[in-house]
Amino acid sequence: MFVRSVFEVPLAAVSVRVVTPKPVPGRMLAQAYLEAVDEAASDGPVVAGGVSFGAHLAAEWALANPDRCAGLVLALPGWHGSPGDAPGAVSARAGAELVRTRGVDGALAAATDGVPPWLAAELTRSWRGYGEGLADSLAAPAERPAPTLAELSTLNVPVGLAACVDDAVHPLPIAKDWLNALPNATLCTTRLAVIGVDPEALGRAAVLAWLRASHPAPS
Repeated sequence: MFVRSVFEVPLAAVSVRVVTPKPVPGRMLAQAYLEAVDEAASDGPVVAGGVSFGAHLAAEWALANPDRCAGLVLALPGWHGSPGDAPGAVSARAGAELVRTRGVDGALAAATDGVPPWLAAELTRSWRGYGEGLADSLAAPAERPAPTLAELSTLNVPVGLAACVDDAVHPLPIAKDWLNALPNATLCTTRLAVIGVDPEALGRAAVLAWLRASHPAPS
């Protein structure tokens, strides 16, 4: 699982154990994630996190459960508020439509055409893992608003943000919007080519940012 490959080792280095429940394909994708974090937090506060849509959901959960959230590690947020025409939302809708009209094989052929080999491999692995729920799973992010900037401004937990300077689907300016809205956040960046050979680079960026937010340097 990509999320585990991103976060497991960087968080273990700071003595945080990663729990990555298997996604529940289909229209219950988001609800299943939120319920999984609820379960993980049943024994005490947790550091929640995720990549892309998972980052949105982690922040959404933290807003609803401020007393059970010890912090957030968020990689590649795609938008704030309504999905609208954000690149990530447009991509999600297009992917879902491709699956519905061309089937999984045809959709993968189109989605992986011209993309770096590591990304093509990751898309192939993850998309095939969703089975018959793939189209609804792809559409789910574009049907759910992310936290608004006003909502993010109420989150007082330490937040580590990670973004890529060259990711058109998860634009750096969006991560900077989140950074500016959150009261206690730090942003670290990397590049897609680096993640292609070292997925942990994305996790290290988010964890480093979280550590900096948790222990700010004296002024």
